[in-house]
Amino acid sequence: MSDELADNLRKYRRASGLSQEQLAHRSGLSVGPIRRIEQGADGVRMETLHQIARTLGIKTSDLMAAGTPEPVKHDDPNSLNLRELRIALTPAMGLLPMRAPTGEEPDLRRLRRMTHDQAVLYFGDSYRSIAADLPALIRAVSDAVAYYDSGQDRIDALVARSEALQLVGRYLTQIRQYDLAHSAIRESIADAREAEAPLTAASGVGGMCWMLMRTERYDEAEDIAVATMDLVEPKIKGASPDEYATWGGLAMEAAAAAARNNRPEEARTLRRAAGTAAKAVGVTHRNLLRHWSMFGPVTASMKELEDFMIAGDARSVVRKSGEEESLQPKSWKRLGKPSSNDGNRYYLDLARAQVRTGDPTGAMEELARLDAVAPEWFRHQSSAAITFEEITKKRRTLTTEMREVGAHLGVFA
Repeated sequence: MSDELADNLRKYRRASGLSQEQLAHRSGLSVGPIRRIEQGADGVRMETLHQIARTLGIKTSDLMAAGTPEPVKHDDPNSLNLRELRIALTPAMGLLPMRAPTGEEPDLRRLRRMTHDQAVLYFGDSYRSIAADLPALIRAVSDAVAYYDSGQDRIDALVARSEALQLVGRYLTQIRQYDLAHSAIRESIADAREAEAPLTAASGVGGMCWMLMRTERYDEAEDIAVATMDLVEPKIKGASPDEYATWGGLAMEAAAAAARNNRPEEARTLRRAAGTAAKAVGVTHRNLLRHWSMFGPVTASMKELEDFMIAGDARSVVRKSGEEESLQPKSWKRLGKPSSNDGNRYYLDLARAQVRTGDPTGAMEELARLDAVAPEWFRHQSSAAITFEEITKKRRTLTTEMREVGAHLGVFA
């Protein structure tokens, strides 16, 4: 992407009548990053592009364009670690017809329970256990769909496979295996649509939005989230918590994409929609299997703080984290807890805000705590590594605990 990114930045900077130095000053950056980008350097942080796009008054996606791919590392451990999951998710296809499953009739209730149990492990940060069991689950739900060719049993089998593939897609997104994740989530949405299960399909769209944002496809993420919101918008009266939670979850995904794409007004509108849904739900609504929802006032407030962090307003993050009632753990008995992933993400954002507002000690304490309570989740967070590097720049010496956290993040051995 570097050559075309360089050309795009140069074009928009000159159209704005700014020198490199002026753009850097208005963006709150040193001139070095601007020069490196325009010279075609690799390794540009998305956060830097967000800052530049805000200054130029354009969408972040306007700066990005496809370029020549970098060579693939020969020692990528996931090529071997995910072998069985890859085989189950993308089986080989030839010209001969696929063999129909034989044996006993599938137990759909057991298969859904298996998916539920894996979902609990996913939300509980037990990724290693999930990876070992997913290939067998994928084969089992696929055999169930092939076993039934019509009627309610086929519908139930399609929903069961959709739920399982949503789990697979979210897990693969979390560990940055985006192409495989995309394949799983597409199939999940297709199954739910065939089964005419709109909320299950909408939940799959939510997973797709998250994956798209992780790959900087902000326009698409916002577009499909908003379009799906229109299709599943709850009725004014009589809507179920599942309906509000699914719609509110899509609003959060759309808002997150808009915020990252330098569309702050759209992001604020969508955050208000998520807040309306959260108010209707009242307390954290938990449906980990069918609609992948842990949604309520606490989640909506945590996600809103992400927008301040993206906008570079670290002081508001720190201030609001101490002022807003829904963000205080003592309020969670009444409002309900967030999911572990959402809660951990919030505290990681808080750590980044702390180091940027002059509290590297507090930030390091937060990183160490996250490393202790969610080690598998923690080591996959690039923002944790960035925050750690910012902390170490303010320290002359590192404690043993800091070295251990850095080693776990892969910052240094």
